[in-house]
Amino acid sequence: MTYCCAVKLNAGLVFAADSRTNAGVDNIGRFRKLHVLAQPGERVIAMLSAGNLSITQGAVEHLHRALRRGDIDNWQTAPSMSDVALLLGEAMRAVRRRDEPYLAESGVDASASFLLGGQIRGEQPRLFLVYSAGNAIEATAETPFLQTGEVKYGKPILDRVIRPELSLLDATKCVLVSFDSTIRSNVSVGLPIDMLLLPTDRLCADQRFHIDEHDTYWRDLSDRWGAGVRRIFAELPPPHWYPDSQQ
Repeated sequence: MTYCCAVKLNAGLVFAADSRTNAGVDNIGRFRKLHVLAQPGERVIAMLSAGNLSITQGAVEHLHRALRRGDIDNWQTAPSMSDVALLLGEAMRAVRRRDEPYLAESGVDASASFLLGGQIRGEQPRLFLVYSAGNAIEATAETPFLQTGEVKYGKPILDRVIRPELSLLDATKCVLVSFDSTIRSNVSVGLPIDMLLLPTDRLCADQRFHIDEHDTYWRDLSDRWGAGVRRIFAELPPPHWYPDSQQ
């Protein structure tokens, strides 16, 4: 399994994905799930992949192949991020049509998904969740973050904190706490974490970070968050209806 999270703010976009793949308790591997396509100054596109690794790698390669072939429709010529989402959806369908019947014969799940976001010059940053079937939804001001993979453990902190007006720094901290909660509760998600920050109108992917078990900030954040939760819990008053004799 995996966990991927992306946030759309007024200030830009934040992306994060773990690096663990799990094909059974005795077959754990590490593969980077953050993919970046960029024409500095013109457009920058990020993709976070979850699900069947061969399907997601095939879909990314499909996008690269279209560019190499000189197809009219490719990620460098797409006029908007919604058009890029359509291209990625078509790539997903093409790879699944090719591979899924053979995977099914072996009982292998071919489902996969992407978080796709970025900015094309002249357009505001946008963020999409592209499903396994190739269809997509877009993040909005009311729903400014999207997740895929093992989403349930990290969602509560995002629900409480993420708002469009949040700074990139505060969103980064919130996303990392979301990962800390997920890694603590699910063994199929693990370090390292790949992060990418795309400030609005910067149009380049020069703010990339790789967070592993040796990262001192990660360890400090995890320790502080755990201690803070325990402290707040201890300070909660008892229910007014709880019997005094049972305290």
